[in-house]
Amino acid sequence: MPGTTASTGSSATPASPASPDPVIVVGAGPTGLLLAGDLAAAGVPVTLIEKRPHRISNLSRAFVLHARTLEQLDARALADDLEAVGRPLQRLNLFGRLGIDLGALPSRFPHVLVLAQYEVEEALERRAVKAGVEFRHETEVTGLAQDEAGVTVEVRGPEGRPASLRAAYVVGADGMRSAVRRAIGLPFPGRSVIRSVVLADVRLAEPPETLLTVNAVGDAFAFLAPFGDGYHRVIGWRRGSAAPDHEPVTLDEVREITRLALGRDFGMHDARWLSRFHSDERQAPAYRVGRVLLAGDAAHVHSPAGGQGMNTGLQDAANLGWKLAQVMTGHAPDALLDTYQAERHPVGRSVLRSSGGIIRLAMARRPWTLALRAGLVTVLDHVGPVRRRIAGQVTGIGYRYAAPRGSHRLTGSRAPDLALAGGGRLYEALRGGRFVLVAPYAYEVGPRRAGRLTAERWASDRRTALLVRPDGYVAWAADTADSAEIEQALAAHVG
Repeated sequence: MPGTTASTGSSATPASPASPDPVIVVGAGPTGLLLAGDLAAAGVPVTLIEKRPHRISNLSRAFVLHARTLEQLDARALADDLEAVGRPLQRLNLFGRLGIDLGALPSRFPHVLVLAQYEVEEALERRAVKAGVEFRHETEVTGLAQDEAGVTVEVRGPEGRPASLRAAYVVGADGMRSAVRRAIGLPFPGRSVIRSVVLADVRLAEPPETLLTVNAVGDAFAFLAPFGDGYHRVIGWRRGSAAPDHEPVTLDEVREITRLALGRDFGMHDARWLSRFHSDERQAPAYRVGRVLLAGDAAHVHSPAGGQGMNTGLQDAANLGWKLAQVMTGHAPDALLDTYQAERHPVGRSVLRSSGGIIRLAMARRPWTLALRAGLVTVLDHVGPVRRRIAGQVTGIGYRYAAPRGSHRLTGSRAPDLALAGGGRLYEALRGGRFVLVAPYAYEVGPRRAGRLTAERWASDRRTALLVRPDGYVAWAADTADSAEIEQALAAHVG
């Protein structure tokens, strides 16, 4: 079953439920905050290390939440509040006429939510604090060493004070320049896709007509998105510009790029932030080395096309969190963590390909690539299966995890938000961080699994039995199953 198949190279011995060492998560961005909150909510002690001071910055780059991420946040009772703050958009424009209609997505969230990253971080931080996460701000990882029993992390705290911390496991969610990844000697192969991308937060005298404005003309592209506080984020690039990241950006440069890509600069003024960066495509060959794991940008980075970066990291965290909790509480062997690599590494690779394909089409100027771009627009407009596949990939709805041979067809797939007896929904039932059994008849959860399993019944007369993992993917299914078969499945997957 996805999520429990053992791999070679790891111990099959469950961790001690009484282990005194916490999990250390490095990096308090969205990925680290969600993961730490999940672990603490499951009763696992967590220390979250962040080198920045204790504040949420409004200078973040991500601006959209996709449907699958919203489902994961719904399972943590956060989606509705974020929906109230953000603005939904049913069509995601990638550039020019190339866009994806999201209105038909098979989800409670058939749209992309336009929302600045700092709004997401604030919601996740409040949840993490409430769950009991220990925060250590202004603390930087300087090295680590692991052994069979745990990991020793060397840090430099406020005012440069050194300290050693002990952890059962360490997760590096500390971005592209991950200190954790460097400490374990993992390479980060790949290359820069585009250089000298300018970024600015500005006021506009003439706000654009669309919520997200994006276009590419071959020699330039530009993207505009609102913060909601009177400022807009502008991201732009012009062919031939090779200025290094440290070279200052002027507002005139941003205006010129925007006019080239969008036809006008919307009267931008009063910039509160101007910077320059380059966009890489890179992926670590392994997301796990012993007791150290990587998530989010520490594991993979790619172009911003399609807005998949923050979303992919949050879904990494959702996959890893319940597995670490199972291991730390002694209900699963350490080998369960190997399935994190098996399930999420292919997704990261796929995101690199899709975002890279989008950015290359956006930068197209040769006749054959322009023809390919025009053909893709036609295909998306007229070929339903292709349109649904691309929408599923960009939004995360379409990904599924590999299942053992002979498994039910639903095993490994994303579970939609099913209607349950009594008027509830599946993603409401997932809010306890437990497995959810959906059966055609009542099942009584015994005391051994009371904190890890919720039993529900279909709202309809459907006879299929489903066991849904805490991250909303199907662990096991059967079209007909008696109580003995259900008990066997629970023993194999819930522990």
